[in-house]
Amino acid sequence: MLKKKLVVLNTTIMLGLGSLSIPAINANAETSASISSERSVLQDKISDAEYKIIEAQEKLADLNAQIKRVDSAVEDNKKQIEQTEKDIKTTKEEIASLEKEIKDLQNRIEQRNEILKERARTYQENGGSVDYIDVLLGSVSFKDFVDRVGAVATIMEADKDLIESNEADKKDLEKKQSSVEDKLASLTNMQLDLEEMQKQNIAKQEENEKAKADLEEKQEENEAAKAELEAKDNSLAAKEDEIKQMIKDKKQEDLDNLISTTTQTNSSDESNSGSSKSSSSSAKKSTSTAKASSSSEQKATGGKSAVITAGYKYIGNSTYKFGGGRTASDIANGLFDCSAFVSWAYSQGGYSIPASTDALKNYGKQVSYSDIQPGDLVFFDTYKKDGHVGIYIGGGKFIGSQSSNGVEIVSMSNSYWKSVFNGRVVRI
Repeated sequence: MLKKKLVVLNTTIMLGLGSLSIPAINANAETSASISSERSVLQDKISDAEYKIIEAQEKLADLNAQIKRVDSAVEDNKKQIEQTEKDIKTTKEEIASLEKEIKDLQNRIEQRNEILKERARTYQENGGSVDYIDVLLGSVSFKDFVDRVGAVATIMEADKDLIESNEADKKDLEKKQSSVEDKLASLTNMQLDLEEMQKQNIAKQEENEKAKADLEEKQEENEAAKAELEAKDNSLAAKEDEIKQMIKDKKQEDLDNLISTTTQTNSSDESNSGSSKSSSSSAKKSTSTAKASSSSEQKATGGKSAVITAGYKYIGNSTYKFGGGRTASDIANGLFDCSAFVSWAYSQGGYSIPASTDALKNYGKQVSYSDIQPGDLVFFDTYKKDGHVGIYIGGGKFIGSQSSNGVEIVSMSNSYWKSVFNGRVVRI
């Protein structure tokens, strides 16, 4: 009887399966598992692509901030150049006016000289040896003597006034010439320095724009790669759903068991895939957090140590700005000139010092270079004497806002800095 039931059951199963055989079901199940595994790999690749997109977005944000700083510095330097050009024009006009004044002075001097020459000629024509004593002794009466004394005194006073006027005009002329020439030389040097800074900033602009274009191109590639991976994943998901639906349509107990086994296998694979992706995402998030933590600003603790290290956070993300570093906005965006950076760095250590090279060079105590210590100020003759200043950090190096790369650490043995270092060392 049992044997008969088994035969009937077997017959029923075979009728239910119809044209779909057990090997075919197994093949479909294996295909579904294979697709699920392939999808798991694709999901990991999609996760990696998303991470690369986020990473590129962060780099693009940093680059845009750098571009903004450089653009601001270029605009400010442009204004400085325009103002300097106006000052040079005004100074040249002063020189032109002074040249006219010089001609007038020279004419007055020449006229006075002619008067003196004329008097000398008159004396010679009256005997060649006539002098003031002869004039006095030649008087014929006391009244004539008094008159001659008055005349001689008047002439001598006039001669003295002429000579003194000539000397005063010459000194005034020399003083004006020296003053205007020094002013023009200083403005011309400043213009050259500003134009050189502008060239470097414009080069940075071009470099930043190229880097931005490269990043945006890479971002497009990442987006396209992600879209392609998602399209493949969607296609595989559709095939997987189709196979699963075919298996679910079978009513037989063996087929249901097979579906159950396949489902459990897929669920286990998807669970492992999800766990792997979650771990990958957490690891990446941790990496990002650690990265952010390592670049976070450290609060200055005071003293020379804080002065030396205060500017480290600006290395690589600052720009030289002529006259910069004197407002909260400039400081927040890393826009400094050399003296303002030094003043700001010292403020981070609890010191209050001036923000100009002329004031700093006479501030504190001057020491010998052989006695130099970290934290001392070092001066360089760039566009003018003591035109640049930085903070010595030890090891033959100093930190400062350099016109080429903004805040950076450079070696004093570098050929350029060695050639312009003037030996001035100031200890605060």
